[in-house]
Amino acid sequence: MKASKDMQTDLRATVRNAIPVGYRKSRAMSFVEAVTNVFVGYGVAVVMQVLIFPVFGLHTTLSQNLKIGALFTIVSICRSFALRRLFEAVRVRSS
Repeated sequence: MKASKDMQTDLRATVRNAIPVGYRKSRAMSFVEAVTNVFVGYGVAVVMQVLIFPVFGLHTTLSQNLKIGALFTIVSICRSFALRRLFEAVRVRSS
């Protein structure tokens, strides 16, 4: 098990060193990017609902559109998290 951890550490160091320092993203910036992505996605979803729903004969209030957008956003975050964990589990298993 120790050899596996050493190999994993070596691989991480190799990957980390392959990316120039000026191009690396900090965890804080990754978090800012993720939060920005969620808010922009929410805004796009609500605007699209306001524009597209009437085309299909669905007439909703702004309040309803905001709530629907929030539900879709929560589902999207859960889906993204589950897929990231699944791919991480596959990566770890194949190591």
